[in-house]
Amino acid sequence: MASVKGTQDGIHSSRVIGVVFLALLLDLLGFTLILPLLPSILDHYSQTGDSVYGSLQSVVDWFRQAVGIPMETKYNSVLFGGLIGSLFSLLQFLSSPIIGAASDKLGRRPLLLLTTIGLISSYILWAFSHSFSIFLLSRVVGGICKANVSLCTAIVADLPCPKARNRGMAMIGVAFSLGFTLGPLMGAYFALRPKESEMFYQGPALLAVLFCVADLLFIFIMLPETLLQDNKASGESSVFHQSGDLLSPVALFHFTAVTRTEDPPSAQKMHRLKVLGLVYFAYLFLFSGLEFTLSFLTHQRFQFSSMQQGKMFFFIGITMATIQGGYARRIKPGKQLRTVHLAIMCLIPAFILVGIAWNLTVLYFGLFLYSFAAAIVVPCLSTQVSEHGSASQKGTVMGILRSLGALARAFGPIVASSVYWLAGAEMCYIISSALFVAPLILLSRLEKSKED
Repeated sequence: MASVKGTQDGIHSSRVIGVVFLALLLDLLGFTLILPLLPSILDHYSQTGDSVYGSLQSVVDWFRQAVGIPMETKYNSVLFGGLIGSLFSLLQFLSSPIIGAASDKLGRRPLLLLTTIGLISSYILWAFSHSFSIFLLSRVVGGICKANVSLCTAIVADLPCPKARNRGMAMIGVAFSLGFTLGPLMGAYFALRPKESEMFYQGPALLAVLFCVADLLFIFIMLPETLLQDNKASGESSVFHQSGDLLSPVALFHFTAVTRTEDPPSAQKMHRLKVLGLVYFAYLFLFSGLEFTLSFLTHQRFQFSSMQQGKMFFFIGITMATIQGGYARRIKPGKQLRTVHLAIMCLIPAFILVGIAWNLTVLYFGLFLYSFAAAIVVPCLSTQVSEHGSASQKGTVMGILRSLGALARAFGPIVASSVYWLAGAEMCYIISSALFVAPLILLSRLEKSKED
């Protein structure tokens, strides 16, 4: 009987992982279409005299002057896009834990359908954004509703087998890598079209709507509810009751909402969860800084065109997808922390090589090490975090983790670009590489405590 049940669980887990992978890929293809179009869209709105655009441009100008960034169109586009990206991440920081906690009470499937409908509305707003205000509103709606990743990780966390959870988290990583590789290429195709027409961005916006509608139908037809009725959170632990714990940054770093149960986790498990959250935040804070300033470095040092930058990010995405699909999903649960430790250690020479790169060979070798680490760290840490909390708290736990990552992505690029222009590229990346010692120390203590 046990072997039959194990086989049934394996088949169910494989089906869920496959559905989550395809649903997330469709979601990310629609989400990433805009990335190569953003500079052209911002140039378009800069000529309309929109008051909201003018206010945000003054913030960008103040920041550029404060840190000494040259007055150049390309740098302005990167900074303006970074400002919008930070706003998007801050909205995710606020919404992810709330949506995750709501899914513990209402189920994963209903919340995933609801947030997907929200994303469809955001893309429709983008398609008909005659003014920058409407375009910005579309990004705000998208930021609030972009909880698909945290919900998908909660779905994988619901799986009963640790090996299945590890494989599922790795496949989420593959979906991310492929989405951020193929989506911008599709967007770049539209970016090559004439931009003289007033709404040149409507084609890719409607394509994003199409991807999202297909995702909605796919989820509705194919995705089963993974949160069992017996595991749903009780009324006492409702999202409204926990609202303070889900909005306070201090409470989020301490995973306070996870303790709001009749049988809270032990102090040792809570300590372990907090350390994993800190490692995740520190990693993404430093990682997103390189990711953002890389466009500055390649344009400044190697005079990369937009096409060359696209090829560089294609190399990073394909390398990550290959490592995640071939290696990361086969890492045994007991060896994940050690593998994360190795991956973060690789980031130290990676950052140094990218920072001092005097030719493309050195740059791409550094980017290969960077891609290897990027393929490993988030899936393995997500799997480790998914083991914490009761069955009725997986959405809350994964939502909080996603929220911490969004906070890191909101501020990491701002800090990194400030150091980049104030101290220089080499110093920026050397300082960042040295700061990776902090998560390495935290991981070492975590591994040691586990052995003890």
